[in-house]
Amino acid sequence: MASAPGAPNSKTTSSATTPANLMPVNSAPAGFDAARDLPGGFIEFLTALHTALTPRQRSLIARREVALSAAHAGKLPTYLPASVATMQPWRVELPAWCADQRNQMTGPADDADLVVKMLNSGAPGVMLDLEDSTANTWEHVNRGIKNVLEALAGTLTYEDRKRGKTVGINPSSTVIFTRPRGLHLHQAGIFQGELLPASLFDVAMIVYQVDFAALRHPLCFYIPKSESADEALWWRDLFQMMARAKNLPVDAIKCMALVESHPLAFQMEEFAWNLREHILGLNLGRWDYMASLIHFNLENPAWVLPDRNTIPHDVAFFQNLRRLMPEICHKHGMLAIGGMTALYPSREDAELNARALKVLEQDKKNEANSLMDGAWTGHPDQNEIAVRQFPAPNQLRSRPANAEVHPDLRPQPVGVGKHTLAGTRAAIRTVIRYRNGVLQGRGASLLDGYMEDLATDRIYRLMIAQRMQHSSQVAILDDDGKAVAHSPERVHAWFEEELNRLLEEPAAKADQNLGQTLREARRLSEEMIRRGEFNPA
Repeated sequence: MASAPGAPNSKTTSSATTPANLMPVNSAPAGFDAARDLPGGFIEFLTALHTALTPRQRSLIARREVALSAAHAGKLPTYLPASVATMQPWRVELPAWCADQRNQMTGPADDADLVVKMLNSGAPGVMLDLEDSTANTWEHVNRGIKNVLEALAGTLTYEDRKRGKTVGINPSSTVIFTRPRGLHLHQAGIFQGELLPASLFDVAMIVYQVDFAALRHPLCFYIPKSESADEALWWRDLFQMMARAKNLPVDAIKCMALVESHPLAFQMEEFAWNLREHILGLNLGRWDYMASLIHFNLENPAWVLPDRNTIPHDVAFFQNLRRLMPEICHKHGMLAIGGMTALYPSREDAELNARALKVLEQDKKNEANSLMDGAWTGHPDQNEIAVRQFPAPNQLRSRPANAEVHPDLRPQPVGVGKHTLAGTRAAIRTVIRYRNGVLQGRGASLLDGYMEDLATDRIYRLMIAQRMQHSSQVAILDDDGKAVAHSPERVHAWFEEELNRLLEEPAAKADQNLGQTLREARRLSEEMIRRGEFNPA
């Protein structure tokens, strides 16, 4: 049972920073009083959910570790045996208000300016993110929750200083989704001495406070970071317990779900079946999926991936999954949504802007040709091009003849891209800069023309670890074409060199605090690699 709410004590603080992880668990601030500082009656609402669902979350997360250990021992994920989910006819009744999701704009929920701009972009859907692109701190998550509630109410505004005016949300048919933090993350400081699933806290805070009667469409969430079909049952029960507590129909809350882990790719149909009263579609979260694919194949030198930006968007391990997902979704009346194009347009750099929009068009056209119904973008200038690549309103009636039921989801990346020392250095530089952004409260940062969030950080940390672990078997070439061993000592030296280059840049020289956070970012990033911390955090 949950203990009485109150401010975190020393015991809570120690339990909230688990020894296995360098990054601390998000905790309520000192002096926090749940009864005083949270909405009236919320603790009672939350306690019932915590009592029923937290023990199950612990069990599900433990099963993830077992699956990963099994993969490293040679027993890799595969398809499940035939079941009612895969053999019996069943369909989701897709409502008209979300039939067109040809582009979903995504961005951090804690940035009110961006939230309003996304909602005014004309995009069919918008995903307000409390997860990978929002820094996992009390301040930023709670600001994000506040912005989500105001966005759903249509009252969120920002101050446009250039034009000297307050900008609000224009009336539109845009569907709003909220992505809570993943099931693997915890929230400390709500119940004394106990950790709460971060997913539970985020969703409950929104459901408890939102005015369901005033919503333009049902409340919608985006489920992140799942790793098994059984985890869908946890989300189903969360949605239905909250609906009953609010005297709503059990199917009142709707969702989409990201497929961004290698094990879940083999269980998509079963996952959707378990959420069939709520689910509207699946989304290929390809950058996190790439990170998971590396993680589960970390012991195999054949899976040492090339430099990230030399991997084509239609590489086989993406393309096979990209074709399987629409087949499963359309079979059951659900939408299949593609991933994010990381190269960002620029209104200041015409050459970069043209290149970014060309890459965007090619990427989204490939996803449309794979029978996806839409995809993600992160900038208002990308919306029109993205929407134009997909048939309106969707491709639910499109299913290829003789579709392969169980395609190979682990085709080795033979002959793909380049393995270079420059790529290793770029990875080191990116993880330092990304982690520096996190330390400054940014969950996503624009780096070298790419909008990078936690997924990129994971990919690069894993790529560096791969190259160290398999250095004697996989050649990483310098500019002269010579193989360079990636020993821990050399990687440590490269971290030092890349840090020093960052410290020599004008911004770091002018800002002492920036120099300090860059040093700490370097320390954390290198230590996370050394300790094998590759889960999303």
